[in-house]
Amino acid sequence: MSSAIPQPLVAPTEARQPRKNNPEKTRQDILEAAIAEFAEHGLSGARVDAIAERTNVSKRMIYYYFNSKEQLYLAVLEKLYGDIRATEAALKLDQLDPEAALRRMVEFTFEHHDGNVDFIRLVSIENIHHGAHLAESQVIRSLNKSILAEIESILDRGVAAGVFRPGIEPRDLHLLISSFCFFRVSNRYTFATIHQVDFSEPETRARHKEMICEAVLRYVRA
Repeated sequence: MSSAIPQPLVAPTEARQPRKNNPEKTRQDILEAAIAEFAEHGLSGARVDAIAERTNVSKRMIYYYFNSKEQLYLAVLEKLYGDIRATEAALKLDQLDPEAALRRMVEFTFEHHDGNVDFIRLVSIENIHHGAHLAESQVIRSLNKSILAEIESILDRGVAAGVFRPGIEPRDLHLLISSFCFFRVSNRYTFATIHQVDFSEPETRARHKEMICEAVLRYVRA
C-alpha cells in the first residue's frame, strides 16, 4: 500500500519572494519624518522614537543610516538647503534677460519660503544654536556658493547691458531678498497679531511679492 505524497501548501510560483530593500527611499523617508519632528520640537525636544513611528522603521535602523540624532538633524539641514539650491538651478535664469532673471529669482525665493514653513522653522532653530551644526557641514557651504555665483552672473550681465549699476555685492543682494521673504514667514504670527494683517490673504500675499520684486529691482537699476 502506497502512501499519498503530501502536496505543498503553496505552489512554487506563489512562494513568497524576499522583500527588496530600497536604502535610498528608506533614507529619504526618514529625512522627511525628521524634518517634521525637528521643525515641531526643535533639536533638543525631537525624539528619534517619534521619527521611527512616523516612518514605520526601527530606531536601530535610523541610527544605522545616521549614527546619532545630531547627525540626522544635520542631514535634514543639508537636504533642505540642497532642495532649494537644486530648484534654483532648474530655473535656467541664464536664459532670461537680467531684469527678468532677477525678478524670477526673487519670486522663487518668496514662493519657496511662503510654501515651506518647516524650512523657515529649522533655519530659525539652527540660529538658536548659533549655526553650530551648520558650520560642521562642508556640503551646505558648497551648496550655497551657487546662489551667490548666480546673483553675480545676473548682476554682471545687467551691468554689461547698462541696466544695472556696478558695485553691488552679491552677498548683500542675497541678504536683501532673503530677509523680507524669511521675515514674513518666521514672524507672521507676531506681526499679524500686532498689526492685524493676514499674510495668507491672496491680495496681501500678491502685494508683498510685488513689493520685494520692485524693491530689489529699484536697488540695482542704473
